[in-house]
Amino acid sequence: MTIRVRRVAAACALGAALTACGAPSAPHASRPAPSAPSAAVSRPPTLAPGPAGLTPVFKNGPRVDGKTVALTFDADMTADEGPRAVKGEHFDNPQLIATLRTLKVPATVFMTGRWADEYPAEARAIGRDPQFEIANHSYSHYAFTGDCYGLPTVSPDRMKADVERAYTAFKKAGVPNAMPYFRFPGGCYDRQALKTLSAVGVTAVQWDVVSGDAFATDSDAVAQQVLEGVKPGSVVVMHCTRSAAPATERAVRMIVPELRKKGYRFVKVSELIGATDRHR
Repeated sequence: MTIRVRRVAAACALGAALTACGAPSAPHASRPAPSAPSAAVSRPPTLAPGPAGLTPVFKNGPRVDGKTVALTFDADMTADEGPRAVKGEHFDNPQLIATLRTLKVPATVFMTGRWADEYPAEARAIGRDPQFEIANHSYSHYAFTGDCYGLPTVSPDRMKADVERAYTAFKKAGVPNAMPYFRFPGGCYDRQALKTLSAVGVTAVQWDVVSGDAFATDSDAVAQQVLEGVKPGSVVVMHCTRSAAPATERAVRMIVPELRKKGYRFVKVSELIGATDRHR
């Protein structure tokens, strides 16, 4: 499917993408999964649990803390897509990562554990590069609610294990410090999912700008959609998957200089979450 519409509904654009392939924390939220970062590294900022101890949800940073924006990239691969990879389908996008390095753009990559299993060397290289941070996008990329764009679903009794399995996959690939942030597959969640994941100690990270890069071949349209949507503190959802988002790398090469001309500074999600803490 080719996406040529410049402004698409956020749910529709994101659904297509993810089916294929993104109160102050005075004490911080509980610790990440046991297989997440070691205690030797300073603890990343997280949000305090929500009402009734529910997993907190982060969508964007402060609008008044200067012009900052976080580009996030979902490295999607579902648990059942191994045969497609064997046949030559590329769920990675090394050129995109190289472009981000060249442009010196910090970024947060929300990675599935299955992706890390398929591309361990790439996962390790991204995870050990201080320019990037790796966050959790589940192991299976199955939905945490019913009726989520046709994705298979994870039962409530398996949700916590699915998230922790992703951290285990990152560790196995050699990622030293995966972040305690989680992005729901398809962006779909409900109270039950937030309650179930509260024991993992993650902050759920959504977004306020959908790039529309899913299956798009028109990189100009993707770039324009991002440029029109970004505000101070925005979180942009994009994809790090050649087969499902082939226009993303070229779009990034247009987005970055234009936002810099407007005075924006690129940051990782962790910086925006830290700024949110300071403003509450």
